[in-house]
Amino acid sequence: MESRVSDAVATEAERASGEDRTSGGAAPGLAGSSSLGAARWKLLRQVLKQKHLDDCLRHVSVRRFESFNLFSITDDVEREAAEEFGAWVQYTSVFYPEYSISLRHNSGSLNIEDVLTSFDNTGNVCIWPAEEVLAYYCLRHSDAFRDLAVCELGGGMTCLAGLMVAISADVKEVLLTDGNEKAIRSILIQIENSVLRWDNETDVSQLEGHFDMVMCADCLFLDQYRASLVDAIKRLLQPRGKAMVFAPRRGTTLNQFCNLAEKAGFSIQRHENYDEHISNFHSKFQKENQDIYDENLHYPLLLILTKSG
Repeated sequence: MESRVSDAVATEAERASGEDRTSGGAAPGLAGSSSLGAARWKLLRQVLKQKHLDDCLRHVSVRRFESFNLFSITDDVEREAAEEFGAWVQYTSVFYPEYSISLRHNSGSLNIEDVLTSFDNTGNVCIWPAEEVLAYYCLRHSDAFRDLAVCELGGGMTCLAGLMVAISADVKEVLLTDGNEKAIRSILIQIENSVLRWDNETDVSQLEGHFDMVMCADCLFLDQYRASLVDAIKRLLQPRGKAMVFAPRRGTTLNQFCNLAEKAGFSIQRHENYDEHISNFHSKFQKENQDIYDENLHYPLLLILTKSG
């Protein structure tokens, strides 16, 4: 989301510069003001181009709430990725502590050029609450994945949910995917993974009709990719296959996704109270953490999409 703000600033800088070049016939005062404004935008653009987004991306308002505390996180001092940025950490399920996995966090800086030129970089910033909830839900309902071919879309730098399915369920196959190459490079676990962009015909067509279950978390908010996400889910699934989608409302974005899915022929089940523990956390945060917790941004709803036969 922050990338859209940065992109808008860069676009405005270019627009301001263009206006300055066409203002030769304006009154001297206006021309001077326009020139000064263009110079400021040019300077701001240069700063944005050079600035790393540590604070900007990690401390924007939507990240004030970071976790439902479903996994304990400890440093994994025995593992290092010396050739890459990032720190190894151990994720252990709080409710199912027998399931634990080492993951690499991207602790290095995320350059503005990466944000402006790469496919959705939000998954490189952190593990978002909806991904955490999806991972927990997969552990609790691991029997539902028995003998299925499963694909996680937009899993980010860890694909935490897909990994939990892989280590807890007797699945036929798990494919971990993200549209961003940097995110996929962070997945060093020996499970099949792939760059898969929802809007890329080649990426989708080579896996068409292959999966019994597709799942994703908090992938609905980018307007330009919402329709292609629906299309990708439909094409990746076998007839009568299901998609498990966790996402907060984020204004009207979840409803827009549901409308597109219905038009594509999916039947949809929508669940707001799908788990006792999550509901209890939600109620507690609403009462005790109103300054950082926003239901609209942070509480993921569960959507079950079923493809027609």
